Amino acid sequence: MTNITLSIDDNVYNKMKKYSEIKWSEFVRKVIEIRIGQLEKIKEQSWENPKFMADEKLLAKSWLSKEDDKAFAYLQ
Repeated sequence: MTNITLSIDDNVYNKMKKYSEIKWSEFVRKVIEIRIGQLEKIKEQSWENPKFMADEKLLAKSWLSKEDDKAFAYLQ
């Protein structure tokens, strides 16, 4: 097994110490494994069966221009 070193903000580290019952290295290991699994699934997907992950803030953004807003103002 390979070891890695992480830098953690002092504030976060102090909060982590309050939960000494948690094996933080095991927690981080599992989170990394889950994320790698997610990334591999995305990579494996074909264009015939696409599934896309999107940012909610980006999707909520209005894509209309100022001119579009004026043109569609009567619909509101």
